[in-house]
Amino acid sequence: MHRIHRTFQRLRAQRRTALMPFLTVGFPSSKSALTLVPRLIEAGADLIELGVPFSDPLADGATIQDASQRALENGISLHQCLTQVTALRAQGIDTPFILMGYFNPLLAFGLAEFATAAATAGVDGLIIPDLPPEEADEAQALFDAVGLDLIFLLAPTSSPARIRAVAERSRGFIYLVSLIGVTGARGHLAPGLEAFVRRVRAATDKPLAVGFGISTPIQAAQVARLADGVIVGSALLRNIKAAPDAEEAAYTFVRALREGIDIDQTAGI
Repeated sequence: MHRIHRTFQRLRAQRRTALMPFLTVGFPSSKSALTLVPRLIEAGADLIELGVPFSDPLADGATIQDASQRALENGISLHQCLTQVTALRAQGIDTPFILMGYFNPLLAFGLAEFATAAATAGVDGLIIPDLPPEEADEAQALFDAVGLDLIFLLAPTSSPARIRAVAERSRGFIYLVSLIGVTGARGHLAPGLEAFVRRVRAATDKPLAVGFGISTPIQAAQVARLADGVIVGSALLRNIKAAPDAEEAAYTFVRALREGIDIDQTAGI
């Protein structure tokens, strides 16, 4: 049983929602992930999304674009991302790791070679925003063969046919983009989010994780009432960038998200 599936299964049995922070590998310094990831797990993260720096991150807003540029300046490549995953696994960490990256670096690496290297390093899943299901046959076959979950995204504008296709093909969980636009912290949640989650839920029993625009414990708790997972990226990176102690800032922020979700869910039992 894959780590992602096992984690969601355990959390469902506990009636808890998964918290999935996003970090850009190589931000704010080249080896930050090696110390930040353990702190996020201590704070209550259930899965970790690791961003692979890319020069043209089309789905990302200013905060993640800035972090990605900083990481590239720090010399981070896809190969080095895998090296850091290997190092984290060597620390004894068993938390699921999902790489979020764009397709060009994977093609440059070689899809078959990347699949083997990622699985060997200890990667559990992949989110590739610019790889639609219709063009993913080759990649998905390679990833399936080595036990990597290829996770697809759905947007509020997704048609019933697209929802069915993603529900069939996505492994591990389905990533629901909460709003129309790029990543980035927002002051409020999209008004149609609940209806969007209901539409997807009617098509599948796979875990649904919501990302884009979630930035506060209150928002995280609101999303946790609807979905199986809450993904927070830009707000975390913004806190890390602004703080003199990145590790403490990351821990404090994620701990507040975890407590906000858990208190709300405990009150609702």
